[in-house]
Amino acid sequence: MLTMKGKYGLKALVHLAQLEPGKTAFISDIAIQNNISKKFLDAILLELRKGGILRSKKGPGGGYALAKPASQIYVGEAVRILDGPLAPIRCASKTAFEACDDCNFPEDCQIRYAMTQVRDAMSDVLDSMTLEDMVSRRSPRRAGAADGAS
Repeated sequence: MLTMKGKYGLKALVHLAQLEPGKTAFISDIAIQNNISKKFLDAILLELRKGGILRSKKGPGGGYALAKPASQIYVGEAVRILDGPLAPIRCASKTAFEACDDCNFPEDCQIRYAMTQVRDAMSDVLDSMTLEDMVSRRSPRRAGAADGAS
């Protein structure tokens, strides 16, 4: 399940992906425009910077920006940086496998098998979706409003 940290991180990344190339945004502006606590967002953006998705600049003209084009940043990468493995349970994780205390034979576990399928489905979607894909998607309600429809 996506945590609030992951959700807010994705909201901030979408915000930054909509900036003109070379532009930066202040944490306070991102926080206000996306209804996110500035203190919480500060910690989230720091993790994304350490993960190589964002860059930051101090001083005049400073702020945060994407470290690479939105077409090269995959949603799965951002979610893993902020929330850890995609698997709903540890024993279904590829990168952080941990056997359950109550399971003697994880390779034969039907629960693990089902959760591995869930992990794979989530990974297929999130690892093929870029920030550019998210930005280019317009909801029908917003598209109608932009086109003057009521």
